[in-house]
Amino acid sequence: MTDEPKSLAKRQAGWRQIREWLGVLVSAVVIALVLRTLVVQQFYIAGPSMETTLSGDDRVLVNKLSYRFGTPSRGDVIVFDRITSNGDTVQHDDLIKRVIGLPGETLEIVDCVVFIDGVKIDEPWLSADLLDESVDSDVRCGTSNVGATALGDNEVFLIGDNRTMSFDSRMFGAVDIDLIVGRAVVVIWPPSNISMP
Repeated sequence: MTDEPKSLAKRQAGWRQIREWLGVLVSAVVIALVLRTLVVQQFYIAGPSMETTLSGDDRVLVNKLSYRFGTPSRGDVIVFDRITSNGDTVQHDDLIKRVIGLPGETLEIVDCVVFIDGVKIDEPWLSADLLDESVDSDVRCGTSNVGATALGDNEVFLIGDNRTMSFDSRMFGAVDIDLIVGRAVVVIWPPSNISMP
């Protein structure tokens, strides 16, 4: 008779532990989903458009709150949602580029050199090859000229650091700030590439 109450108490304790662990697991999953949806997310770099700053196969951590409480700055590396449509199909692509032009500015590119409101900007993130003026500008930059482009109050102009291999605002125009997912804050993989973009 005394063994049965002990056995029942053991089973109840076992079920209580299972419920506690399930509660912890569900809470962890919910917290992870909330963080991924609202705060930070990992993105995979799939092409060469941001070399040498970011390499193909890098994984970056993106802060999704950056522009909810502030505005983009020139030089920020950002992920944005590029929306395209061909008739019935709407496609969303996450692209990563660098902010070059800011809201309200007029941007122009002449022989690979970016001018903002008529003033040449310094681009310390570019590789030496892109800055080598002895090489033809079309070879260095692909699209080496962009006529004067006035940016709206909610628009940014985005360019990849690897100008010859980047599909960016030089081709598809300025991007609405509301389409920015967040700012890339750190390369988290592979370990040999850990850095801040």
